[in-house]
Amino acid sequence: MSALSGDAERVAFYALRPGGVRDVVTLLHPPYTAWHLSYVALGAGLAAEVDGARLAWTLLAFFLAVGIAAHCFDELNGRPLGTRLPAPALVSAGVVSLAGAAAIGLWGMGSIGVALLPFVVIGVALVVAYNLELFGGALHSDAIFALGWGAFPVLVGGFAQTGAIELPVVLGAAFAAATSLAQRSLSNWARRLRRGGLRVEGFIEHAGEQRQALDLATLTTPAESALRALAAAHVLLAVALVALRLT
Repeated sequence: MSALSGDAERVAFYALRPGGVRDVVTLLHPPYTAWHLSYVALGAGLAAEVDGARLAWTLLAFFLAVGIAAHCFDELNGRPLGTRLPAPALVSAGVVSLAGAAAIGLWGMGSIGVALLPFVVIGVALVVAYNLELFGGALHSDAIFALGWGAFPVLVGGFAQTGAIELPVVLGAAFAAATSLAQRSLSNWARRLRRGGLRVEGFIEHAGEQRQALDLATLTTPAESALRALAAAHVLLAVALVALRLT
């Protein structure tokens, strides 16, 4: 039997020691934010035409909405990251960031068209309902995560380029939904151990090898190593695709 201590005190593999600016970095969930922003670039890269300026504005809007607002609201709901950031600061940052993202979307309607409006409305509703777990948490599910944080950014990234939903972008959205489900499965396992596990009992015995005691590292390292690699892989894929289209 081994207690879950030491590294288990970190609520996520990317979490820094609580306090000060470190809390801001932890709040941004750097690998996951980069991963989901890569979906925006993926959608743009799959569109029939790619405009670098439109992509930059779309990335900024999603960074404000997902990277900042969604994570601020999530931290308000039970302090899952254990930061010491004051609640008023989280509310202010979340509201201002989400308003900024919506403003970019509304401004973009001038060049893309009024058809962009439903995406703006859906995006705002997703951030608020999912991260504050409204409606009894009914929307806080694996399926909504896959659609809202995976497929949706790809669709918006592509639509912002051409004002249309194109087949390659739809297929890209399906890819993002599938990989988001994989992310969710891996992160749920590691998060449950880090944030709720008290102790581990048992060992692993392989033929011709010494027993390996079960501890936090044994149980979380495979999942978290995969998450690190997948986050990097998605960013590299998106950058490569956009570079191909813009050169």
